[in-house]
Amino acid sequence: MKLDNISSLGGSVSEELVPSRYALQVGEIDVLVVSDGVLPLPTATMSTNVDPDVRAAWFRDMFLGPDAFDWALNVLVVRSGDQTILVDAGLGGQFSGFPRAGQFPRRLAAAGIDLASITDVVITHMHMDHIGGLLVDEVKNRLRPDVRIHVSATEVDFWGSPDFALTAMPTPVPDVLRSTAQQFMKEYGGKLRIFEEEYEVAPGVLAWRTGGHTPGHSVVRVTSEGERLTFAGDAIFPVGFDHPDWHNGFEHDPEESVRVRLRLLQEAAATGELLVATHLSFPSVGRVAIDGDAFRWVPAIWDY
Repeated sequence: MKLDNISSLGGSVSEELVPSRYALQVGEIDVLVVSDGVLPLPTATMSTNVDPDVRAAWFRDMFLGPDAFDWALNVLVVRSGDQTILVDAGLGGQFSGFPRAGQFPRRLAAAGIDLASITDVVITHMHMDHIGGLLVDEVKNRLRPDVRIHVSATEVDFWGSPDFALTAMPTPVPDVLRSTAQQFMKEYGGKLRIFEEEYEVAPGVLAWRTGGHTPGHSVVRVTSEGERLTFAGDAIFPVGFDHPDWHNGFEHDPEESVRVRLRLLQEAAATGELLVATHLSFPSVGRVAIDGDAFRWVPAIWDY
């Protein structure tokens, strides 16, 4: 997955005019952000604890909405030493009507990455847009038999009997989340490598549990030669920089999610590290700056 190898594939495989992968290095570690596509969601799910007019004004200022917007889906591939690590797997076929999502298998292939080369998978949390991609035949039939799947113990326990009391999701979603998590455990329960609070998946690649979005939600930090990148999963959404206190309808513990979000954003601003998140617009690579009582997203300049 070296950068020169990835770039040399450009003209031979992809038919897309819009780029769907972005490669960078964190010290000696290779990182590839891959777009799984986008899916439309109601704007109301992005701020369930604010006045609708305030929410509408924010989306209008961002030239989005007013009722729905495209929700980006990003996954990460990290190569450290002889390990190739997939972080999350996007959306599979659990929900019909999302033809622009579920793209990561063919986009990995376009980047020259064979699914059989994946040694490890880190699951930030077990929502369907993070594990669903592992359940489609073209993925599960090509993963190596000894692939290691890392997920926090708290997350596994939670999905044994999930609580949606504090969420505000579109009506059909909870049942699909439950069934997808059950299917995931049936398919991969024997391959899980459970960790408690944190686990070094590979040299310089650390997964650790933050909680909040789900009780076992985890993030992944890549560190090498004094450089650092954090994949924040669903701890941070586009609205979270301007309004980190706004609740997301998919958060199982909204108040704790705010605390986690503030902590991650404050740390990212203090360190100057790179930040990537599942639902920030592709390629979702940038830094965080303090902006008064809130934050400002500073997208990285594309290196091409």
